[in-house]
Amino acid sequence: MDSIGKIGNSIIQHGSYNDRIYLMKLDPADMPSLLDEMDALAEREGYSKIFTKAPSSFRELFSDHDYLCEASIPRYYDGDDAVIMSKFLDDKRSINSLNDIHEDVIKTALSKERGLNSRLPSGYSIRKCGKQDIEQMAEVYQKTFDTYPFPIHDPEYLIKTMEDNVVYFGVFRDEKAVALSSAEIDFDNSAVEMTDFATLADFRGKGLSSHLLMRMAEEMKAMGIRTAFTIARASSYGMNIVFAKCGYEYCGRLVNNTNISGNIESMNIWHLDLGSD
Repeated sequence: MDSIGKIGNSIIQHGSYNDRIYLMKLDPADMPSLLDEMDALAEREGYSKIFTKAPSSFRELFSDHDYLCEASIPRYYDGDDAVIMSKFLDDKRSINSLNDIHEDVIKTALSKERGLNSRLPSGYSIRKCGKQDIEQMAEVYQKTFDTYPFPIHDPEYLIKTMEDNVVYFGVFRDEKAVALSSAEIDFDNSAVEMTDFATLADFRGKGLSSHLLMRMAEEMKAMGIRTAFTIARASSYGMNIVFAKCGYEYCGRLVNNTNISGNIESMNIWHLDLGSD
């Protein structure tokens, strides 16, 4: 599993699992030397990609260091857009061999009518998860993903993130968790990533992810969070349709970005302004 650490006061995730560096949180005071330090780390470890989330005011500086803008999240930083800037250190990683499929996924998702067409099925309920749910949460994630960018199958990781900045939600049937998701909150910027969606195989096709997403948006809006975004598998018709139907806007694609279920996959970025009705 990749590790999380710091360069200066900026937070990065890196490792061979995703074969990349991810600049998760930039401290502007670390620029521009941070770019050289990430280059050195990538060369030392042999990584093939660096990708970053940063204020758009740094876009030109990243571009001057051979980064490309793959996506943007409107008004993420107190009115300033976040740009997802990526640097490919191996030409093969920059080639999206599934581009036609990914384009069809977006076309299909955007063609769907917005809004939920059904209620939560009878006998099911949605609520925030607590520490009493940890063991069955870990079990759901273990059954859903062979591999994942973060150790969400580990009960200790779930407890730690729950105590920090992550709110987990679950769909339950007879008090058994059958679908999960999480809201990873960036309190400094009043933003949240909607992520970690998982539904047990026997309970798919019931629209549970859509209901989770709508409930999450309600809760985050009540907390005063302004901006929601997600990073969804580019090849997944289902999840991209979920975000489109729930009012999210497509913001771009991260090519060959994330190791999920044993393969490096491209990811789509979707955004929702929680301040808008």
